[in-house]
Amino acid sequence: MVTSAVHIQDLRKVYVVSQQDAGTASALKGLVRRRSVQIPAVDGISFDLAPGEIVGFLGPNGAGKTTTLKMLSGLLHPTSGEVRVLGFTPYKREKTFLRQITLVMGQRNQLVWDIPPIHSFDLNRAVYSLPNEQYRSTLKELTELLELGPLLNKPVRNLSLGERMKCEIAAALLHRPGVVFLDEPTIGLDVTMQRRIRAFIAEYNHRFNATVLLTSHYMADVEALCKRVVIIHQGKLLFDGELAWLIQKFTDHKTIVAQIGDCQADLKQYGQVVSCEDNRVTLRVPRAEVAQVTERLLADLPVTDLLVEDPPIEEVIEHVFTQEKP
Repeated sequence: MVTSAVHIQDLRKVYVVSQQDAGTASALKGLVRRRSVQIPAVDGISFDLAPGEIVGFLGPNGAGKTTTLKMLSGLLHPTSGEVRVLGFTPYKREKTFLRQITLVMGQRNQLVWDIPPIHSFDLNRAVYSLPNEQYRSTLKELTELLELGPLLNKPVRNLSLGERMKCEIAAALLHRPGVVFLDEPTIGLDVTMQRRIRAFIAEYNHRFNATVLLTSHYMADVEALCKRVVIIHQGKLLFDGELAWLIQKFTDHKTIVAQIGDCQADLKQYGQVVSCEDNRVTLRVPRAEVAQVTERLLADLPVTDLLVEDPPIEEVIEHVFTQEKP
């Protein structure tokens, strides 16, 4: 019985890269004997995803996120370790496995550029051998959720980036996969379109109990969709746990934003002053002192509005990357 939708144990992917020094002599020497080094893109990571879970998969550029997604979807063969998706070994690329997963890459296109999306959708129907009734039902549902009606019969080249991305996502989900790997699905989109894509991902997860592994550099995507995050850096696992716990674990302060009568007051006595503009002060305060500082602010100053919040998630993630592995 499969208890994890995705299982990764000590997963590694190592690339062998040839190296050559500058100069003619080095070039000639390289013709006879090449010098190579091993570069680990993914270096022994382990984690599991439960059925129906949405997990943020985070890390800086070059951390190994996309390489991991390619191994999970069967596009790359791991160097070592174990990887199972819905009980299947991805790199074997069995038809039953491929019918149950999908990989959406925000920087890659699967739609044919010169024809309307509806024709690419029909091609996918044939590729996955979808029954006509199921195909029509799914297409209708995706069209309504993503508001694709006006776009289906326009050539892809005439669509905006946001419109094309919506069609790309629909094409990838026509076969109703139970596991969805999303690699930067909102990259380059405006704020409104990002919100729509996020809302759709949440709705798809809810309707089909789909397991979603999401990479994104937009922290708003992660905050809106993911209770849990997995963070890797230089191919190694740095953190795996709840997003709320991550904030508590790696930050020792909170931010207090208060609307006060005058920025000329001595504000340093309350905490580190981040900014004070238009009589709106932002303070950085140690977590243990938040209650006391809030009470003093309300007693000492004419506060008309006050907000206590955790630091921005971008700041927390950046702090994680500077730490040693827990």
